[in-house]
Amino acid sequence: MKRRHKAFGALVAAVVAVSGMVTVGTAQVPAVAAAGGTGTGYLHTSGNKILDSTNATVRLTGINWFGMETDNKTFHGLWANVTWRQQLDHMAQLGYNTLRVPFSNDALKPDARATGINDNTNPDLVGLSPLQILDKVIGYAGQKGMRVILDRHRPTSAGQSALWYTAGVPETTWINDWKALAQRYAGNTTVIGADLHNEPHAEGTNPAATGSCWGCGDTARDWRLAAERAGNAILSVQPNWLIFVEGVSCPSGGLSNVWDGDPSNDEDCGWWGGNLSKAGQFPVRLSVPGRLVYSPHEYATSVYNQPWFSAPNYPANMPGIWDKYWGYLYKQNIAPLMMGEFGTTLANPVDKVWLENLMAYTGTGVNGISFTYWSWNPNSGDTGGIVGDDWTTVNQAKQSILQPYLIPPVGGGPGPTTTTTGGGSGGCKTAWKLDNSWQGGFQGSLTVTNTGTNAATPWMVTFTLPGATISNGWNGTFTQSGTTVTVTAPSHSPTLAPGASVSLGFTANGPTTAPSTVTLNQSACS
Repeated sequence: MKRRHKAFGALVAAVVAVSGMVTVGTAQVPAVAAAGGTGTGYLHTSGNKILDSTNATVRLTGINWFGMETDNKTFHGLWANVTWRQQLDHMAQLGYNTLRVPFSNDALKPDARATGINDNTNPDLVGLSPLQILDKVIGYAGQKGMRVILDRHRPTSAGQSALWYTAGVPETTWINDWKALAQRYAGNTTVIGADLHNEPHAEGTNPAATGSCWGCGDTARDWRLAAERAGNAILSVQPNWLIFVEGVSCPSGGLSNVWDGDPSNDEDCGWWGGNLSKAGQFPVRLSVPGRLVYSPHEYATSVYNQPWFSAPNYPANMPGIWDKYWGYLYKQNIAPLMMGEFGTTLANPVDKVWLENLMAYTGTGVNGISFTYWSWNPNSGDTGGIVGDDWTTVNQAKQSILQPYLIPPVGGGPGPTTTTTGGGSGGCKTAWKLDNSWQGGFQGSLTVTNTGTNAATPWMVTFTLPGATISNGWNGTFTQSGTTVTVTAPSHSPTLAPGASVSLGFTANGPTTAPSTVTLNQSACS
């Protein structure tokens, strides 16, 4: 019944606010054909499967990267000492083939300003509007074979809403903004669909229910009918999109029947957005067949300690609960499922058992239930993230549970790599990669790996970077004399264990061009 309130960490001092403006329906993004892990062309459904344009079965195994729904109006972590491209590289390398992007309608306004961007690590985003930044993320995700689902997470950055509309953001705005987004990304097969509204839920108590219901017939509260109106409006301008429809918390739209004093009459309520128990009886009817995907949410005790976590037969009781709320839709071949959010801090041992059992319930391989894990971000207050506060270090306890179920995107490796030549002595080897470039600057990263048998304390590398002057570096101490650059161990990590590696980032600004070749002069671990 309950659902978390996300708590976002404070921004680091180096964050610089940027501004920009754009109209939702403007710039077009070139189409990028996804392949392999996420199929080819636009997707459609048949029974409980998601299929690509060749009718091959596709399983979306993705991640949520939030921030565009907050006051920053763009992805969180753009303040970190890692580029936005490196973050997408990392997601793809770990096996996440789909990106779910929460946003609020505030971020779509013509005067919306994106804030919380580090102009040293992400200078190419400075001055762009939230939608222009989204364009760039979608473009690069598509190059990596990833898919993108847009999630209307909140009407405004102030918070979530029980209904899909508010006094300040009426249903007409909600639908028109969706149509504008559908038109903006028309022809771009990276963007596969719309998660219409995040976590519709109950509000008030019966019989004075004021929240979202399912199948109650009240057009002001019936989320199933609203999903049909919005879904069909989107399909009228973009018939190729999938329409992702979440559940409610209580089908009646009220918290429970506590008003009558008889607990036997209490309604069976689940997570916000997680109760699709009435969807079989009252299905969402779309004007284009093969476009509907139901998208439940599911959480652990770090969000709310639901009674089933304390049942004497836990965790054996969980498959029956999942069957009741949403799993039956998949098992009875009614419609595909894409679990849009699920997550935990793993602080409670009960949660580890929950996550292991939930993943087993989804099934392995391409025929399993699709999902997007919550979240990539470390600053989700009640779940944490896949990466830590440095936006780089992986929470291996979580990743190890998810890993067997991930289907990596084809092309999920790093971006284009420049040539690295030379050898040098010692047990450290390096690889240089150009991460990003723009007029008057570039960004690159140097990965140092200890290929020896002894720990490197400290380690040091020297290399030639022709035709460029570095103006900023992070995660290491560097000096430059002409074209010769020397990098030594960062103060926080002077030891490099055998087989371990560390990435060093560099930014060059001003009248400089990115090098096509980086020559390694010396690679020493002493």
